[in-house]
Amino acid sequence: MMLSLPTVALYTSVQLLSLVQQSQGQAYFDVTDNGDSYILNSLNDHHVEMQISSILQNEAQKYKDYPPIVSFPTKSQRTLEPGHIPPYVLDYSPLVYLYSEERYLPYDIGEFVTNFHVRYKNGTVVPGTQEGMDIGKLAALGDGGNSTKKMYLTSNSNFDADPDWITGVKNKPSLINGEIRDAPATLIVVDKGNGWVDAYWFYFYSFNLGPFVMGQGPYGNHVGDWEHSLVRFYKGEPVIVWMSAHGGGGAFYYHNLEKWHMDERHPIIFSAMGTHANYPSVGQHPHDLPYDILSDFTDRGPLWNPERNYLGYTFDGKNVWPATNNSNKNYIGREWAYGNWLRFKGHWGDRQLPEDDPRQKYTLIGGHKYIDGPTGPLRKNLMRIVPCERAKWWNFWRGCNVRQNIKWGVGVESEGYNCGNLFVKVQPGWVRSALNKITWGGGFCYIVDLLYG
Repeated sequence: MMLSLPTVALYTSVQLLSLVQQSQGQAYFDVTDNGDSYILNSLNDHHVEMQISSILQNEAQKYKDYPPIVSFPTKSQRTLEPGHIPPYVLDYSPLVYLYSEERYLPYDIGEFVTNFHVRYKNGTVVPGTQEGMDIGKLAALGDGGNSTKKMYLTSNSNFDADPDWITGVKNKPSLINGEIRDAPATLIVVDKGNGWVDAYWFYFYSFNLGPFVMGQGPYGNHVGDWEHSLVRFYKGEPVIVWMSAHGGGGAFYYHNLEKWHMDERHPIIFSAMGTHANYPSVGQHPHDLPYDILSDFTDRGPLWNPERNYLGYTFDGKNVWPATNNSNKNYIGREWAYGNWLRFKGHWGDRQLPEDDPRQKYTLIGGHKYIDGPTGPLRKNLMRIVPCERAKWWNFWRGCNVRQNIKWGVGVESEGYNCGNLFVKVQPGWVRSALNKITWGGGFCYIVDLLYG
């Protein structure tokens, strides 16, 4: 039975689950391949657990008596019912400041996929996707097993011309409550056992505008952009907030983050111009290269409140359970109208453009102008123990410190002061310049901060 979005909105959560169980025999989406989860297979131990003191290194004594976090808790270790979103997840949900001059705003995934057909990595068109592509067909592609990973949503029109479906030009947050009506966020809640619960908020943008390098660029552009944050709870109280940035990210103690002045339970996240990388502060944020060669920029633009409009799920490593409750009564049951789209393991955007494409460029420092589109939420290591999704190539020890101090942005827009701009007020100027060079453009301070938080 197919449920249209208007029809779904008429049902209460109980009625809807009853309807779905009758028509499908289950109240969840199976995201496995032949009964074997690709999420589970990515881990060597299906029941990994870690003591809290080994994760919260800076406050080990405070949390030394807390129980362990478990990737795949047993039934007795679980605290959540499948499909139930705890009220505290919404009470402490992050709010996101978009950049004031952001050109590429959040977008609805259901509307987004209608602008594509699907190709394999070798360029062959996936049968049945040439015309009339929609979120239902995307869900069906999950039946392709591991071959799905080699699929790419491929634009039907020239995305480089900035059509409305790329810019999301109309999707600015409401000045009244921060809702973006036509761009639902995605909330996935994972029970980590013994009172620990992870709430992943995914933010989707149709396009990622990469940074400029030494005045040239942008580089690293891609169609489709999945960013996310993690709020980790213990018995309903937020402990950690992690936020994604360029394949890495930063973890911070919840109590040290800025909170929304209208409701100080909600932590604040700042989305960088173009890249949508997430940071805990305003200003310029150097990353990956020394001497501020590569930087993101954040400010206090429109404030987005994803809690006002989201698709809600719980996930146990094998099955996705659509939310049986929603903080916005107008959206209860909408997850069933979107179908099992989370099962799609391919790329949410075009494959890296070939060298002979006139839109493509390459430089030794910046790399390619256009790269592969990203993968979706279930390929972001949601069963992880440590807060960080993954470690960067240079982080060979795979450390994931939770920062005690906020990493403030640098530059004229910075609202704070930390190790990264330690020499800003040093006089005379030649001494300041020398100190910056000796410390690798503040890189030494960054390493100290990385190690000790």
